[in-house]
Amino acid sequence: MARCEICGKTTIFINKVSHSHRVTSKRQKANLQKVRAIVNGEKKRIWVCTKCLKAGKVQKAI
Repeated sequence: MARCEICGKTTIFINKVSHSHRVTSKRQKANLQKVRAIVNGEKKRIWVCTKCLKAGKVQKAI
């Protein structure tokens, strides 16, 4: 299962509730992007969630 390399965000399971209030389990995936980033001085492709990208926690490689 993919997860964010920075914060560890991954898939969560929630309850989907219909109009008649029937409850079923639903899988909600994190919005992960594969990004070329600088990690320990070298360029690597890592999975990063969009929240970490927008916060500037990742230094993108050119």
